[in-house]
Amino acid sequence: MNHPNLQPTLSGSLLRLAPLVPADFDALYSVARDPLIWEQHPDHDRYKPDVFAAFFEKAIASAGALLIRELATDAVVGSSRYYDWNSELREISIGYTFLARRCWGGEFNRELKRLMIAHALEFAERIWFHVGSGNKRSRRALEKIGASFSHEVSDDSAWAKRSMAYYYVSRADWPD
Repeated sequence: MNHPNLQPTLSGSLLRLAPLVPADFDALYSVARDPLIWEQHPDHDRYKPDVFAAFFEKAIASAGALLIRELATDAVVGSSRYYDWNSELREISIGYTFLARRCWGGEFNRELKRLMIAHALEFAERIWFHVGSGNKRSRRALEKIGASFSHEVSDDSAWAKRSMAYYYVSRADWPD
């Protein structure tokens, strides 16, 4: 498969993911403007309007970004995206994820990742997650869902000289 669907609509018991579109800007920024969401993130100022606008434009241009809504309320609670699809290695990355603080702590992130991983494993053998080395909250969340730590890179040239931790999930190791 050379061109997998990187903007599927996915639903679970708590969340619905759908392709991110330009009209989603205001609703998504209403979540992203919380500075505490970004305090451990390498781009800790993403709550600022101009910084978020640049992030949003790149998300739209990626053709892999998803808007996350809570099913019970239909409220926008965050976004995530698929990126770096490598058809030869059958690898893809999931990241650029953020959730409203009220959705932190387990079940929302667990379902989000379960939905995205299950979809990606339809066409990929390995899924990568790239996390700022100092982002303890995101690193713990990946470990809780069963992602394996691979390595850390200081001054990672692939990530604007930031220190990054690499985690992965493999099809062979993922419970169905």
